[in-house]
Parts: sequence; structure tokens; C-alpha cells
Amino acid sequence: MADLSIVVDGLRLPNPFVIGSGPPGTNANVISKAFKEGWGAVIAKTISLDASKVVNVAPRYARMRVGPEKEIIGWQNIELISDRPFTTWIDEFKRVKNEFPDRVLIASIMEEYRKDAWIEITERCQEAGVDAFELNFSCPHGLPERKMGSAMGQCPEILEEVCGWVNTVANVPVWAKMTPNITHIEEPARSALRAGCEGIAAINTILCIMGVDLKTLRPEPTVEGYSTPGGYSCRAVRPVALRMVSECARMMRAEFPGRSISGIGGVETGEDAAQFILLGASTVQVCTGVMIHGYELVRKLRDGLSAFMDAHGFATIDDFRGHSLQYLTTHHDLVQRQAAAKAAERAAAKGMVTKDGAWSGEKFVEQSDKLVSNN
Repeated sequence: MADLSIVVDGLRLPNPFVIGSGPPGTNANVISKAFKEGWGAVIAKTISLDASKVVNVAPRYARMRVGPEKEIIGWQNIELISDRPFTTWIDEFKRVKNEFPDRVLIASIMEEYRKDAWIEITERCQEAGVDAFELNFSCPHGLPERKMGSAMGQCPEILEEVCGWVNTVANVPVWAKMTPNITHIEEPARSALRAGCEGIAAINTILCIMGVDLKTLRPEPTVEGYSTPGGYSCRAVRPVALRMVSECARMMRAEFPGRSISGIGGVETGEDAAQFILLGASTVQVCTGVMIHGYELVRKLRDGLSAFMDAHGFATIDDFRGHSLQYLTTHHDLVQRQAAAKAAERAAAKGMVTKDGAWSGEKFVEQSDKLVSNN
């Protein structure tokens, strides 16, 4: 029977499935629900010191459906970070940790480009008992005008400076959450790790416009007749997320061995999660999947991952973490490999010996003749 428990950056999780920052971790009640259902850890919805500027609109979601069953494969949100007062969150962090002292509660924090603000929010959350931090450098909408979220995450120099501020006062693990809205995700990841972060989380949502209503000619989701680009998530983003996680993992193996990745993007089954782990993730976050299927999704995730591990004879997560990275290479190398394979096939078809172990004492002369050039 597979063991799904894992230790990541000193954090002990009963399984690698983590509630991603967003509505599923929006207050103490739902966080408690997640722990009771058996999620490995919970990352609370992103908070800031001043929530007074956070005003959500409705509707704020749009969905992409396909097929006769109208399956949801894409989800757009224009939701902001938490609109609840910071002091309320501090009280609820304490309440959750009192109720679940042995479970992992992670604070997602985001602030403006001010050292005093980042240090204050880190210290006060830490005093409330959170087990780790996720620094939100990747929210793609709503607050870039305040130089928050992806506006900060797209600038490796600023990101590195802010990570440095946090790490001067943090005495628990710190993960930096990466934006996919950038050409080379390894660059901000490298900056975060260089500044002392124990790990990264990748990816946040992809900036998008879900579509245009061809009756009203208005983009969706429509609020009072208008819209704004938002974050794209759900199953359709998984291929992009897998690629970016693999890029970070390969860079980290070479430059920052021992650091961790929390994979995010379209996970709804244990098999989905296995793919992220095979490409280097230690944990796997789920947010949109919970909004579609509910907190009980974790049971399906655990069963699916356990079945995958049993089928391959993997006893622990670490037994196969990063296993598939060895099979990623360059296009040039693929051409070389294919040419070599075809040459070997042609040689075999002509009865040519291509390996020393294939020589036969009975057919030695015949085999020698076939290796003679026609020239």
C-alpha cells in the first residue's frame, strides 16, 4: 500500500494535496472543512494589511464548457484577494491552529512595494501561528496598478528584493508563487530561491479573456456591460503548468538542489497530480477543482494517486518525484536520436552486427562480410 505522506521543507503532510489560495480557503470555517475532509495542507486566500481597497464585483467568473455533457475545462476569475480585515484573519489563524495543531496552515500574503509592509505582515502572521508562507507575486488582475501581484512577479529584481525582506524575519518555510504571464518562468524562480525561499509554487492563473457573447457583443464575465481580463484556470491550463513546472524543476536541480516545488494547474484526479510529481513537484495544489467538485475531491485524489503508485511499485512520493525529467531534451537531440535509431534499424534489416555481443562463432564470416562497405 502506497504511503502518501511527505515531508516538505520540514512540513509534515499526510498527503501531497494542498488547497490552493482562493475561495476554498477564504475563512476559518472552510479551512476547517478542508482539514476535516483530509487535505494535506491549506493555503488561505491571499491577505494584505489593508483590505479596505479590496472590492469584489459580481458576476466574477466565466466558464468554458465542451461536449454534450457540457464539461467544464476552463474557468476565468476576476476575483480579488481577501476583502476581510487583517485582524479578523489573525484571529482565525489562531483559531484554526488551536483546532488543528498538527495540520499545515499556510498564509498567502501580498503587499505593495514597501519593506515595512512586507515585514509587518510576515511578523504578525507568524505570531498567529501559521506554519509557512506563500508570497503572492502572481495575481494577474485587479491590483497591478498598485504594483502588487504579477506586476511584482514579472520583475525578478523587485521579487528578489521582496523575498529578501520576508526571509530576514520569517522563521518558517517561505514559498514564492510564480506568474505564468512571463516569457521565462525560471528567471523569477531563480530570484526567489537566491533570496532564501525554501520553494516555489507554480503556476498561478494565466491572463485571459474567456470569450465574447455574440448576442450582446460584450466580453465575459460581464459586469454592468463591461469586463476586464482575468485569470484562467482549470483542466485546460494543465499542459502549460506542466511545462513550466518542468522548466523550474530542471533549473532547480542544477542550481538549487533540495528546494521544493508546489505544482498548480488543472488538477482534478490523482493521475493529474502524478504528472506534476513526475515532473518535479513535491506537493500539488487544487483550487478551481474544489470549486467544481467540492472538498470531498481529496478522496478521489488520494485513491487515484495511491492506485498509480501501487501499479508502478512506488512506495513513497519521493520514489518517483522528478522521474520523468530525464526524458525531456532538445529538439536537436530528438533529431539525433531518431537518426541513430533509423540507422540501427537499417543495419539490423541487412543483418549487420551493431553491438559486440551480437557476434556469433557459427556465422562469424557471414557477419563480417555484411559489414564490408560496397565501396
